[in-house]
Amino acid sequence: MPEHVSMFQLVGLPVLALVTAICLVGLGRLRRRKRMEAAVRHHHTLRAMPDQRRSGPVTESVELTPEEHAAFVGLVRRFSDSRRP
Repeated sequence: MPEHVSMFQLVGLPVLALVTAICLVGLGRLRRRKRMEAAVRHHHTLRAMPDQRRSGPVTESVELTPEEHAAFVGLVRRFSDSRRP
C-alpha cells in the first residue's frame, strides 16, 4: 500500500463502483416491472404459445387391406414385446 494514499482513497473507488452497480441493477428491475405492469394493463403480454384453434385439422384415414392390417398388428406386438424387461 502506498504511503501517500489514504485509506478512504483506497476503499472509496471500489465502494463507489459497487454502489453504482447496485443502482443500475435496481433501476433495470424497476423499469422492467413498470413495463410488465403496463403490458398487463393493456393486455399485451407476450405469450409462449399461440392461441389454440377450437377445431383441429381434418383427420385422414386409409382403409387397410387384411394383409396390411395383419402386418401392422404383428409390428405392434413385436414392438410391445421388445419393451418388456
